[in-house]
Formats: sequence, structure tokens, C-alpha cells
Amino acid sequence: MEATVGDQLLVHGRTVGQHDRIAEVVEVLGDHGTPPYRIRYEDGHESVMSPGPDTVVTHPR
Repeated sequence: MEATVGDQLLVHGRTVGQHDRIAEVVEVLGDHGTPPYRIRYEDGHESVMSPGPDTVVTHPR
């Protein structure tokens, strides 16, 4: 997985009733766009994550 600052991560809910979440990549901590990423969710919460197979990268233009 590769992402750049400004890309969005769509994190699918893993259990019944858990909603999908959208996060913006605010910093790439790995080499050449690889994880981990510092992300900001829509509610303003920030976190560092290494996305799993339940995450999709979108490149908004």
C-alpha cells in the first residue's frame, strides 16, 4: 500500500454495526509512501496506523 499526504483512507467496519470511517493522511512515516501513516478522522481525532486489508486508499484530485 502506498499513500501520500492528502490521500484518504476508507477503513471498513470489521463487525456488524460498525460503520466505515474516512481518514485523511496528514503525514507519511514510512519510506516511499509506505505505512505507517499519521491520519486525521472526520471528527478531528488523529492516530498513527498501519492499514490492514480492510482499508482502501483513494487519491482525491
